[in-house]
Amino acid sequence: MIGRLAGVLLEKAPPQILVEAHGVGYEVEVPMSTFYNLPATGERVVLLTHLVVREDAHLLYGFASEGERRAFRQLLRISGIGARTALALLSGLSVAELADAVMMQEPGRLTRVPGIGKKTAERLLLELRDKMGAELAGGMAVNRPAPVASDVTNALLALGYNEKEAAAAVKALPEGLSVAEGIRQALKALARG
Repeated sequence: MIGRLAGVLLEKAPPQILVEAHGVGYEVEVPMSTFYNLPATGERVVLLTHLVVREDAHLLYGFASEGERRAFRQLLRISGIGARTALALLSGLSVAELADAVMMQEPGRLTRVPGIGKKTAERLLLELRDKMGAELAGGMAVNRPAPVASDVTNALLALGYNEKEAAAAVKALPEGLSVAEGIRQALKALARG
């Protein structure tokens, strides 16, 4: 399995890119969230990858963060969801938005992604509720008086934001928020900024 790819970005043709590593050009499909954060062609790029082996092809998918790759792998485990659909979901929603939709059980957010109908959205929410929702909700136990800022910062880092972005978003939060509300407001602020 190819788990990571580092090399020079040669071409960008959404959703596919071409990365040269040690003289070999790898065609990699990426979600738009990763695509928008790629460096210019000719620059060095590092991607976490997932290799899908089919009878007729070996397809390499690349991600800017571990959170994106983990979400992609969770989506692939759902019956009837293939790599193309998983890539479309991650192109239409950030990992944070997907996790939030799962936690809040909001199928309408998923149906805005092309190719996702109401029944598919409801099935995704049902199957991801215990998997993806638990990952983000892990630090949100009601009886635990843990510091909210620390939990929000850790959640943002786990979602792929850098320390500077996470710290700035947490600093702007008002006092007295729950961890869940703190994460929600921080993600809204980061999406605007």
